[in-house]
Amino acid sequence: MSKLKLGAIPDDKPVKLNIELPADVHRDLVAYADVLARETGQKNEPAKLIAPMLARFMATDRGFAKARKGNDLRFPAHGASTTADSGV
Repeated sequence: MSKLKLGAIPDDKPVKLNIELPADVHRDLVAYADVLARETGQKNEPAKLIAPMLARFMATDRGFAKARKGNDLRFPAHGASTTADSGV
């Protein structure tokens, strides 16, 4: 059994986006969904994997984390409020 970076996909209310993927990326996404289904027993449409993959990528991007921790309020932490929306 391989160690994938993704686990079971939580059921969450989505925001709809339309994207185009290169054919080779789509083939890999379909293959990843197949492997994930075998490992977790949870079958997902390949498109459902894109959001958790992006989230995982951003969570492990050190440059992005550094920008979030800095004074740049354009990058508030997920779920965190800024002074503008906290009423302070």
